[in-house]
Amino acid sequence: MRIEELDADGVEAARAELGGLVRDSVHNGASVGFVLPFGDGELDAYVDMLRDTVGGGTRHLWAAHTDDGTIVGMVQLELATRSNSRHRAEVQKLLVHSSARRRGVATALMDVLEVHARMIGRTLLVLDTESGSPAEPLYRNRGFTELGQIPRYAGLPDGTLIPTTVFYKHLA
Repeated sequence: MRIEELDADGVEAARAELGGLVRDSVHNGASVGFVLPFGDGELDAYVDMLRDTVGGGTRHLWAAHTDDGTIVGMVQLELATRSNSRHRAEVQKLLVHSSARRRGVATALMDVLEVHARMIGRTLLVLDTESGSPAEPLYRNRGFTELGQIPRYAGLPDGTLIPTTVFYKHLA
């Protein structure tokens, strides 16, 4: 497995694979901002946003590739940009393709993200995830602290509203 940070051109070149990764995650029940069925052009608009924010320097995106180059995972770091918040960033869309789960992909992606966050001076990471999801133990094991749950915060792909758990981590 190889982890690569994608620039705006890289996001554009990986458009189909990134869209496919999101599609796979949503079709497998992930609450990552989409409700089924996908609207016309919805995934393209999402990848456009990724490309533009990566290009604008407010988001970093890492992709996990198999040995043959196929993207099987991604994670994003959205940078807070206001002058009083440049010490923090939000971890977003830690996704692993259903065919590649339980192989250390998420851990490898988070390793790279945290190293990079420290390198660019971000000392606080925040994130939210579906309460009770398999991601919660991953974050706890990485030293994230649970802040609490927000009831009916996010929707599953079928539209059912579910609670989300908010975490934070101070980086040394």
